[in-house]
Amino acid sequence: MASVTNFFLGANGGDGFQSLFDRLAGEHTYDLMILKGGPGVGKSTFLSSVGEAMEEVGERVEYLRCSGNPDSLDGLVLPDMACAAVDGTAPHTLEPNYPAAVDRIVDLGRFYDLMAAKASRDEIVALIQKHRQANDRAYRCLKAARQVELETVAAGQKAFDFQRADRRLDGIIARELRKKGGEPGRTDYRFLGGITCRGTVWRFDSVDALCTRVYELTDRWELAGPLLERLRKTAADRGWNVIACPSPEEPARLEHLLIPGLELGFVTSRPGMEYGKKPTRRIRLDALTHTEEQGRERLLRRMAASLREEAVSALWDAKIAHDALEAVYNPYVDFDGVRALAAIETGRLLSWRDRR
Repeated sequence: MASVTNFFLGANGGDGFQSLFDRLAGEHTYDLMILKGGPGVGKSTFLSSVGEAMEEVGERVEYLRCSGNPDSLDGLVLPDMACAAVDGTAPHTLEPNYPAAVDRIVDLGRFYDLMAAKASRDEIVALIQKHRQANDRAYRCLKAARQVELETVAAGQKAFDFQRADRRLDGIIARELRKKGGEPGRTDYRFLGGITCRGTVWRFDSVDALCTRVYELTDRWELAGPLLERLRKTAADRGWNVIACPSPEEPARLEHLLIPGLELGFVTSRPGMEYGKKPTRRIRLDALTHTEEQGRERLLRRMAASLREEAVSALWDAKIAHDALEAVYNPYVDFDGVRALAAIETGRLLSWRDRR
């Protein structure tokens, strides 16, 4: 049975759309398909077809979910084959860095009926503008929510006992990372979730699929980032590949860290991002700090939550506009052609399995 995990390469935050798409391919990548083509052209159909076929032959498959609508796909990765396919259109536009040698364009736009699409020009333009306006409204709300949230975070960070936390981390490193691995020590960056049209979605099921032992860090003050970065660097230096999951609000700061080779994970939990399972160990970072204005903190957090609810509503409006846009395009798309191309590319991938 193939192992299946789900992550994100995009996220919605106070600074707008956050992207990790440019970090997907690296020197280790053998083949990256960059899918081109507009709304409704069958990118998700193509990705689902390839992913299901690779699952059937026992390959590990990592699905990359859409940050706007997590029911849709933005890509997939075949970790054991160093191959991937990803949506390369806006807002996460990608172009090949090493054309054909590593990454290549797969044009799905060829399956549009060009003249039929032009006949629906006015409707298409109106829906695209409506979609953009809804996204703009969502990002305004998220920006306001983040500014309010930062007021509460600053107070908790100011009082945090970093030295005590570092001592705790010394013990974890000595216990969990004493063994050296034989891997390249590569770091793959993925979002574990974020705010979507369906509310806040976190794929902790992927943590459980990769890790039999999980440390949970309770952290409502955004304190775990430096600790997780130290763990990431130590693990990589000792020969372990890691999956580093940054914050959608601040991609330079880590929130979760997975070390699949050790089946070991570190996750942070806070209101709205609860791990929800019994961890191997729980580290209460919140107990290493304090604030004196708890009433004000509660008020600010309620304000931020209300603004994020409005952002979710706007993202839902964006989804409705996008669904309507796809409904316009879909009758003019040759989906049999899309599936036939997916079958050809699946065959190509299968022919490469023996090279490893």
